[in-house]
Amino acid sequence: MSNENPPPAWGPAAASGIGSMPGTDAREAARTVTGSLEEPQHLPYLPELPARGPGADMLGRTAGLLAELYVHLEPSGWRISDRPGRDTRRARAWLGEDLDALEEFTQGYGQGERPRGVKVSAVGPWSLAAGLERRNGEAMLGDHGAVRDLAASLTEGLAAHLAQVRRRVPGAVLVLQLDEPSLTAVLRGSVPTASGYRTHPAVDRAVVESTLREVLAVHEGPTVVHSCAPDVPLGLLRRAGADGISLDFSLLTERDDEAIGELVEGGGVLFAGVVPGAEPAGGALSDPAGSVGGVRSLWRRLGLSPGLLSESVVVTPTCGLAGASPAYARAVLAHCARAARALADNPQ
Repeated sequence: MSNENPPPAWGPAAASGIGSMPGTDAREAARTVTGSLEEPQHLPYLPELPARGPGADMLGRTAGLLAELYVHLEPSGWRISDRPGRDTRRARAWLGEDLDALEEFTQGYGQGERPRGVKVSAVGPWSLAAGLERRNGEAMLGDHGAVRDLAASLTEGLAAHLAQVRRRVPGAVLVLQLDEPSLTAVLRGSVPTASGYRTHPAVDRAVVESTLREVLAVHEGPTVVHSCAPDVPLGLLRRAGADGISLDFSLLTERDDEAIGELVEGGGVLFAGVVPGAEPAGGALSDPAGSVGGVRSLWRRLGLSPGLLSESVVVTPTCGLAGASPAYARAVLAHCARAARALADNPQ
């Protein structure tokens, strides 16, 4: 973390979510998140509601944060514009509704002996570059200068966004999450061009790392990078400055063991996605202790101290909950909270 002695944003036996929620009602989403994660060790978050349509989706919402860069919606996706138009204004209006709801349901978070944490998320620079189009219809990823400008615009926009959240939830400990679902594809050179017949060349890992470092440095508090794709580059993200790494735990393999061990032993936090974001066949979740059984097995395999477990792991869904029913989304967050407690009560 960037501060010398930052206040903790969560406590042992913590649970959180990823970002997206079902439905179109910002107040109901904020009520669900804060109510399901109401105990002080948990980490509530600013919900995203992509069901409202373009501009509330992950890319459109983050594009609305950009400083002096604007977007509009084409049939092929989000494209850079010369000036703010209807699509940019709509994205910003929906984010304003989300912030109003967050402010309502986080009253008092900055008060008392231990301020509460709140997580806010945005698409990271590389997934943004892979998802936004230049004026010629090709991804911004294909133009190194455009990517640099995009990262600078994102950094400035995030600074303003974080400042606004601080004003609305004064005293709370903010956590910045960058969503990078396309990061592995960027590193592998598998992001398709507009024609679909070719792919953009792989980006040098040092360039990827330095760009992420510059964007993460905008926040002086805890930072997390999330990806629910396979082969998350754990070491790269830690070197870039991420305090936590959020991933779909089921996609980890034993090849990742060493990097997970280095993450934990270096003081980093694993946001372990262990609860299905989509309703399982039969509709029943496993018991909370069973949900974190794989995390316990990983800990034993790595020879890590059981005492580190509840402090180094935050339990989350495997990915966002936009595709879930409202009832299932509530059940998932409550299950994450119970699973985190089970992990603390029985670390072995």
